[in-house]
Amino acid sequence: MAALKPPSGAPLSTLAYSAIITERSATGRQSADLTRARPKFDVRKLSFWYGKSQALFDISLTIPERSVMALIGPSGCGKSTLLRMIAGLENVTRGEIAIGARIVNSVPPKERDIAMVFQNYALYPHMTVQDNMAFSLRLAKAPKSVIDARVGRAAEILGLTQLLRRYPRQLSGGQRQRVAMGRAIVRDPQVFLFDEPLSNLDAKLRVQMRGEIKDLHQRLQTTTIYVTHDQIEAMTMADKIVVMNSGNVEQTGAPLELYDRPANLFVAGFIGSPAMNLIKGRIEDGAFRGEGGITLPLPDGAGAVGRPVIYGIRPEHFQIRADGLPATVHVVEPTGSETQVMAHLGGMPIMCAFRERITAGPGETIRIAPAPGTAHLFDLATGQRLSG
Repeated sequence: MAALKPPSGAPLSTLAYSAIITERSATGRQSADLTRARPKFDVRKLSFWYGKSQALFDISLTIPERSVMALIGPSGCGKSTLLRMIAGLENVTRGEIAIGARIVNSVPPKERDIAMVFQNYALYPHMTVQDNMAFSLRLAKAPKSVIDARVGRAAEILGLTQLLRRYPRQLSGGQRQRVAMGRAIVRDPQVFLFDEPLSNLDAKLRVQMRGEIKDLHQRLQTTTIYVTHDQIEAMTMADKIVVMNSGNVEQTGAPLELYDRPANLFVAGFIGSPAMNLIKGRIEDGAFRGEGGITLPLPDGAGAVGRPVIYGIRPEHFQIRADGLPATVHVVEPTGSETQVMAHLGGMPIMCAFRERITAGPGETIRIAPAPGTAHLFDLATGQRLSG
């Protein structure tokens, strides 16, 4: 293989990974075939060590065929390490990775039939858009007719047809990301891997590209694993979300399942923006008695009287009611679609989000109460969900 030049703005390592993954046989399929089998993907008791430090702990996941699974969690939680192991860029310390019925632990990256889209595009600055997209096919010595057909189809899908003769320096950030996606599409892989592909884009462009990636999956129906730290990306794009923390899986489920029934305090605080309010207290006399003397209604199945618990209520589930508890307004943040209010309830800081326009200002009192059936309870000692 000819020596490769590092793309503008991308570390050499990213380019090397891209070359390793893309140099594979690409002949035989003229274009993406929606009737082609899209196998499920299994990770079984996967563990990984960096030297003497364990980074992943017995991870087991099943990604159904043609679905999108998002790996989400804070920096250092292990999501990108897991993706790199799936790609074959890190060796498996223990466990199995299977694409369909095939165990791929010892299979080189270029033979796994996957395509990866990186955070920083990894485009060759001296190549046109067309040449960047065709690069892997040329490495594989695919016929010119196959290359032209696949690049043309990918360009049409991504709206790049008029840009094929341009160079990366002549493109916007969103256009560069489309080229990176096109380079993956032309290979018609069994699995797409996305490693935080939108994190370098501004807020407006992220929203646009989110929709484009989702539309792309609806067209191609390729099994996809998507790594992000942005919960909005995960909630809007994925069929299933895996929440990770310190190398462990905290919860796996559909987006609204994680929002409605977080399994523990970590998921409750991580999913949702603004974050869920978490209030310490006890169950007494059929109600929740919190710090500062506040009393809040219990969800069904609250458990034993006197038990120390954490009461969870999302900001958007507070209502302004005449019979509610008095809360002192601290900061009002109107966003247009809603008004976010930082307040103090029983001396504790809380966040509320109201659809109504709020006229109260700092220092004034509003009366609030949880909407019926929206509270959550967690065990104070273990952090695990109790009810609600």
